[in-house]
Amino acid sequence: MSAFDEYLATVPEPQRAELERIRQVVRRTVPDAKEGTSYGTPAFRYRQRPLLGFRASKNHLSVFPFSPEAVDAARDELAGFDLSKGTVRFTPEKPIPESALQRLLHDRLREIEGG
Repeated sequence: MSAFDEYLATVPEPQRAELERIRQVVRRTVPDAKEGTSYGTPAFRYRQRPLLGFRASKNHLSVFPFSPEAVDAARDELAGFDLSKGTVRFTPEKPIPESALQRLLHDRLREIEGG
């Protein structure tokens, strides 16, 4: 069982289903991304660098694109979500839109490939 699967097995529904949806979006958007951990959090890695992590908390879910610039670039698409430097918080009842998630991924990919 992968670290992702082990982590998801500890997350209750409906949070687990939402994190699994995000996992599938990342797999479709960045097929070369590898599952692992970064900073103790389940995270996708691309070219040996963290791409996107996620975590479930008691009252919300979070995604971490490991880049304040990626969050800033997607800010308009993330209106109404709780944003902080490098973090987007949301709930299963108000999930992060796939288009916003793809924007975060594409902006982070550009950083990784350019740097």
